[in-house]
Amino acid sequence: MESVVKPYVKSFWKNKRVFITGHTGFKGAWLSIWLNTLGAKVTGYALKPPTVPSIFNLCKLDDKIESIIGDVRDSVKLNKALALAKPDVVIHMAAQPLVRESYKNPVETYDINVMGLINLFEAVRKSKTVRSVVNVTTDKCYENREWPWGYRENEPMGGYDPYSNSKACSELVTSSYRNSFFNPKEYGESHNVALASARAGNVIGGGDWAADRLIPDCIKSLLKKKNILIRNPQAIRPWQHVLEPLSGYMLLAQRLYEKGCVYAEGWNFGPDDSDAKPVEWIVRMLCKKWGVAGTGYSIDRGKHPHEANYLKLDCSKSKNLLSWRPVWNLEYTIEKIVEWTKEYQQKKDVYTICLRQIEEYEAGSKEVKSC
Repeated sequence: MESVVKPYVKSFWKNKRVFITGHTGFKGAWLSIWLNTLGAKVTGYALKPPTVPSIFNLCKLDDKIESIIGDVRDSVKLNKALALAKPDVVIHMAAQPLVRESYKNPVETYDINVMGLINLFEAVRKSKTVRSVVNVTTDKCYENREWPWGYRENEPMGGYDPYSNSKACSELVTSSYRNSFFNPKEYGESHNVALASARAGNVIGGGDWAADRLIPDCIKSLLKKKNILIRNPQAIRPWQHVLEPLSGYMLLAQRLYEKGCVYAEGWNFGPDDSDAKPVEWIVRMLCKKWGVAGTGYSIDRGKHPHEANYLKLDCSKSKNLLSWRPVWNLEYTIEKIVEWTKEYQQKKDVYTICLRQIEEYEAGSKEVKSC
C-alpha cells in the first residue's frame, strides 16, 4: 500500500466552522476528534451516544467541541442549532445505521434517514454561511445485483431492507435538492451551496460498540473469552478502517468549498478490491491478531433477516478526480483495531489512542503489510 499524505491536513480546516450531525456516534466521534486536532471549530448535533461505553464520552468530546443533544427529526431545534453555528461546512452523518434494527423499526428508520435529511437541507437553505455540504450515505444504497464487480456512482439506487432503501431514498432526496435548490448552473447567482453525497464501505475501527455489527460482536466475545458466532460466513463486504472514508468526506468537503459545484455529485469511498473479503476471513484474521490461544468461532445456523451476500464499490472516480486513495489495507486495519482495543483494556487514555492512530494515518504508514 502506498504512503499517502492527505492534502487538507495542515491548512484548510483551521478555523473552519463545521457542523456535524451524528457526532456522538462511532464515525461522528472519530471525525470530531480529527477535525478538532486540525483546528476546526466543530459544532455537533445528535442524540445522546448510542452505546455505553462510547468514544464520545470516553474522549470527553463535549468539553472539546460545541455539542448539542438533539434529534434531526426536530426541525425547529435543528434550524436553530445550525443558524447559531454559522457553519462553512456541513457533514451529515446522523442516521439509524443498522440493517437488523431497520427490520424491527422501519418507520423510525425512514423518518430519521429521510425526513431528518430533509430537515437538515431546509436548515441549509436558510443559512447564509454554508458553502459545502456532504451527505453521508452507504454502499448499501445501490440496487444490489450480487455482482462480482464494484458498483459505480451512476448505478441505480435500490436497497433490499428498510435501512438500505432509506439510504437510497436519501440519495434521491440529495439529487432532488441539488437540482431544485442548489443547482450547479445557478451556483454563485441564486445560491452558494455545493452539495454532494458520499458512499462508504463497511466501516470498522477501534471503539465501536454497536450491536449487530461484526467487529463489535467479535470484540465483545474475545474480551469475554467466548466463542464468536457469525451469521453469514461467506458474505463479502468492502471493509475499511473508519479513517479511510472520513478522509474522503473531508477531502470532498474541501473540494466543494474551494471549487463549488464541480464536485457536487455522488462519490464512493471504499477499499481496494483485494480488501473485499468474506466475513469468515475477517473473523479468522481478528482471532489471529488477537493472539490468545483458544479463541475461535462457529456459525450461527438460526434464521436471520436478509442481508446482501456480495457487495463491492468501484472507487475509480474518487481516485482519479479527487486523488483520494486508501492508506491502510485490511490486515493492517484489523491490527490497528486489536491495538486500540488492548490499550483501552489497559485503561490508557482513549483520546490519546485515537490521536496517535490519526497521526499514523495522516503520515501514511510505511509498515503496511500485504494480505
